[in-house]
Amino acid sequence: MAFPPRLPQGTRVYAIGDIHGRLDLLRALRGQVVADAAAAGASQNVVVYLGDYVDRGPDTCGVLDLLIDEPLPGFRSVHLKGNHEEMLLACLRDPDRAARLWLHNGGEQAVESYGIAPRGSPQAVRDAFAACLPARHLAFLESLGLTHVEGDYLFVHAGIRPGIPLARQVPEDLLWIRGLFLDSPADHGVVVVHGHTPVAEPEFRPNRIGIDTWAFASGRLSCLVLWDAERSILRT
Repeated sequence: MAFPPRLPQGTRVYAIGDIHGRLDLLRALRGQVVADAAAAGASQNVVVYLGDYVDRGPDTCGVLDLLIDEPLPGFRSVHLKGNHEEMLLACLRDPDRAARLWLHNGGEQAVESYGIAPRGSPQAVRDAFAACLPARHLAFLESLGLTHVEGDYLFVHAGIRPGIPLARQVPEDLLWIRGLFLDSPADHGVVVVHGHTPVAEPEFRPNRIGIDTWAFASGRLSCLVLWDAERSILRT
């Protein structure tokens, strides 16, 4: 891959890491994004959300409302799927197998944000959640993509399996992979921008950039800003 990696001419990209129900942090960070874009004056602004909007934090419902109802004006918005969205959807599809896994990995906080007390059997909680989940929230979750490319950058929730062409990557890796991807020095042909694996500070490697700063626990939600060959970070 050519270095430094480039974006299409005139395009400024904002990539936002794992939100996990922190509506307060998302609102604050989006305000910074709008101000930064206004000062930069790029001809095209793109905001890429890297997934994990739901679970763990206090306001999954509010985060989804904001993403659906209040797209950033003048931005092209890209919403990718995270493993937590996949766990939620799997719970709705197959509650016997998936309800306990989802609820024990932050789903309890998600259902509370819809006014449901997470008491009783996992299937009973799942059934109550399914009954009150707005159709537009479900449609949004089902519409999420797995990857997005801008110039020499690939955006994905977790990462990719090294040595496998992008067209042959499988959803399980794109949503869940860690060690094999994180430890690889391979040239992927693109710089992979990802979340999923928490880091104290955004992590810059020659072949990848990780920006999940554990917002639900740390109070730090991070946004990678890409402009031509420049890289910077906005954060709460």
